[in-house]
Amino acid sequence: MIDEILPAKVAVAERWDDPPEATLLPEEEPVVARAVDKRRREFTTVRYCARLALAELGVPPAPIVPGERGAPRWPPGVVGSMTHCAGYRAAAAAHSSDVISLGIDAEPNGPVPAGVEQAITLPEERAQLRRLAAARPDVHWDRLLFAAKEAVYKTWFPLARRWLGFEDARLSIEPDGTFIATFLVPGPVLAGAELTGLTGRWLARDGLILTTIALLAR
Repeated sequence: MIDEILPAKVAVAERWDDPPEATLLPEEEPVVARAVDKRRREFTTVRYCARLALAELGVPPAPIVPGERGAPRWPPGVVGSMTHCAGYRAAAAAHSSDVISLGIDAEPNGPVPAGVEQAITLPEERAQLRRLAAARPDVHWDRLLFAAKEAVYKTWFPLARRWLGFEDARLSIEPDGTFIATFLVPGPVLAGAELTGLTGRWLARDGLILTTIALLAR
């Protein structure tokens, strides 16, 4: 499903359960050695998905352990992103010669908890959410904005190697399944030019909200 909103150069694997064949590599085991069962299953299945995506790229299985600020460390020459929520796990990967950075996120299509909207949105974004909700009430736009900002951060961090707060990017979401993020802080410099924003895509289906960003290599 998430492959519908990612370029063809991106390999994707997704699961709606935790298959018994999903296992961890020895290097990954210590990360969840003391984790509760739910956390361990999510961690395991999303890495199973990641290795399926790597195999599609012709890359052999490799451990994917958290690095700086929890960002997953991918094999050399590969960029990727992983996500999981209740009933869904997914991973996306691409050769770094094709894609500079990737960010994906999955969330349930339900409202964010009370008080969260104020913490994750700018005033102009809140006004936008009201307009979108009036036009299409089947989508929980506050949750979609949260998922889009998560995808923005996952794409940003490997490039900038620094934090990006919810207030540091302004999102414009379109009903056609696209969104634009404009950075409100200095962005990373790529090929001599500052990155001032990112564009992404979204999909709401089967109780899920999915967001993706693929920054393609020129």
